[in-house]
Amino acid sequence: MNELEDLKKVKETVRPVRNVLVLAAGSFLLLLSLLLAVSLGAADMPLKTVWQAIFQFDPDLQQHQIIREIRFPRILGAAIVGSCFAVSGALMQGMTRNPLADSGLLGLNAGAVFMLACCFAFFPHLSYVYIILFSFLGAALGAGIVYGIGSLSKNGLTPIRLVLAGAAVSALLGALSEGIALYYEIGQDLAFWYAGGISGTSWGHLQIITPWLLLAVIAAVIISRSITLLSLGEEVAVGLGTKTGRIKLTAALIIVVLAGLAVSVVGAVSFVGLIVPHMVRWLFGYDYRWIIPGTVIYGALLVVLADLAARIISPPHEMPVGALIALLGVPFFLYLARKGGGLV
Repeated sequence: MNELEDLKKVKETVRPVRNVLVLAAGSFLLLLSLLLAVSLGAADMPLKTVWQAIFQFDPDLQQHQIIREIRFPRILGAAIVGSCFAVSGALMQGMTRNPLADSGLLGLNAGAVFMLACCFAFFPHLSYVYIILFSFLGAALGAGIVYGIGSLSKNGLTPIRLVLAGAAVSALLGALSEGIALYYEIGQDLAFWYAGGISGTSWGHLQIITPWLLLAVIAAVIISRSITLLSLGEEVAVGLGTKTGRIKLTAALIIVVLAGLAVSVVGAVSFVGLIVPHMVRWLFGYDYRWIIPGTVIYGALLVVLADLAARIISPPHEMPVGALIALLGVPFFLYLARKGGGLV
């Protein structure tokens, strides 16, 4: 009966007109934040110059070169990273009914960084494509270990048990990554990923990761209705004809792809996948057909604004993006842990 009441509650929260307006507002804010992020930095540039660099590019102007070759790839990379982390967090929370699920808290990010350390230590000259593949493998490794440990209890998986297992596995993989970095003297190479920065993003990187992002988001939208049913409980999903095993496997693959992509660009940044899905559920309701597009937009918005803040707080120095997001994420995590509520 509780599950049927939850299903009724989900339907009651769906307000298409309001949700379209919220998506439109988020898209406008994202576009505005992208323009501001390109304009502001160690050397501020007028929006008019940004506009000219887009539509009237002059290769002889240094400002146009900076905008086109440095700031644009960086800002678009930030948007992609935010969407990846946010969508993966939403899928994890819906699939597991765990309000504390996040790729950083459940070992995926640490696993991806561990495999990056192995990549730099043993295969130092691999191309960026292989770095992404190593990130995929590491995210899958971290997730597999965490869920394996969390499933050992007779009481099954619980949100707190998963988070504790994630913290332990993340600490272990982090220590192994640091050990590899020290022994093979690759600490300088890994420092960028540990800090969580987007400054090294190039057009070449974006050409590789953008198709993966689009495929993963499309797949997430396709299974979004089934994720909504899973978020109400497996019995409800099975009763309504959902093939839960297939959906969980598909969602897990999407999560691994998205987390691996994000870590290959920005490093082990946590809490984006925790904060954004909860904010989006508050805005859109509990239907994942709206939550997935919402997390794409608002996840991108959060990381773009965080990257902008990281660059303008103390120019010309930059703060790590991961540290700024953690300032929001840690209090939010503690609030959710104390609240202990479900997703619906």
